[in-house]
Amino acid sequence: MPPKATGGKSKAGAPSHDTTAGSGATTTPRTIQTRSQKAGLQFPVGRIHRYLKQRTQHNVRIGAKAAVYTSAILEYLTAEVLELAGNASKDLRVKRITPRHLQLAIRGDEELDILVRATIAGGGVLPFIHKSLTASSTKNKKPEGQ
Repeated sequence: MPPKATGGKSKAGAPSHDTTAGSGATTTPRTIQTRSQKAGLQFPVGRIHRYLKQRTQHNVRIGAKAAVYTSAILEYLTAEVLELAGNASKDLRVKRITPRHLQLAIRGDEELDILVRATIAGGGVLPFIHKSLTASSTKNKKPEGQ
């Protein structure tokens, strides 16, 4: 007699070990669907869940929704930065996003600038000339004849 299939940590789409005769119905194996696919995300929910569990102290339990929520946040922020960096690279008429474009995108957006307080290697600085430096050259010149 084969072992009875019980609950456990088997894969969701794994075929059942129950081979009782007389059932008559052939079951087709279900396709395995990842948690990222279930949530409609591109970022790996399972990997992020594993990272969250590794980074906690005192073996605190991490709920399944925490990984989905974190993945969604990371995916949104990545899409936002890449869209702005792509716009910056398009303005400069190049097809490749460089660290300079990332720097211009992040520093150009007020909320991302607050969020990302880090130095981007190879990003350079934002172009800025103080108003007093440009206005002083025209103000100091006196009209001739006086």
